[in-house]
Amino acid sequence: MEADAQVSQLEQALLQQAETLAREQLQNAESARERILAESAEKLKLAGEREVLVAKVEAERLVRRQSQAAETRLSAELDRLRWALTEATLSEVKTAFRILAQDESRYPAVLEAWLAAAAQALPPGDLVAEVRPEDEKRLAPLWAGMTARAAAGRTVALTSHGRPSEGGIRVRLADNRAQLDQTFEARQTRLADELARVAMERLFASAPDLGTLVHG
Repeated sequence: MEADAQVSQLEQALLQQAETLAREQLQNAESARERILAESAEKLKLAGEREVLVAKVEAERLVRRQSQAAETRLSAELDRLRWALTEATLSEVKTAFRILAQDESRYPAVLEAWLAAAAQALPPGDLVAEVRPEDEKRLAPLWAGMTARAAAGRTVALTSHGRPSEGGIRVRLADNRAQLDQTFEARQTRLADELARVAMERLFASAPDLGTLVHG
């Protein structure tokens, strides 16, 4: 009987020990499960944040590319419009100047005003006024009076330059030390930036006065 009691006690102790070990293993497994779940959740969260960040960066890059493309298209369109308006403006001014050059009263008066401006701007000395051959013939009978009014006290020789030109006058010192070119082509070149500004203003429906190219 005593031996049976000892065996029973040993079995009971082993059973309790097994139950304790099982509980510990279960607790450890539960802790590991919770840790794994927590780590997985954190990884998923980080992965989601990275995906959101990547998506945000990609969206911003796409928007930036689209904005740059739109700006490029807009810039090209503005350049095209500016060029077209500049050409249209120049054509209008050239037409106005051609009409002016055919006016027997206004055209000599404009040339006289440009001669006076040149005589005032150029250093002392004899002057030479160069015009188109057809203008030389027109101005020759008027020249004495024009020079007396525009360049009093200075000798101004009238000659033709023979270059293709819409008209105007180029005044230089007889020794070629200085000159003031008031031909249409030279005035057009000097006012090129102004024409570009005019074109841009016309894009915004603000057309300036172009009279200075013809009369100024």
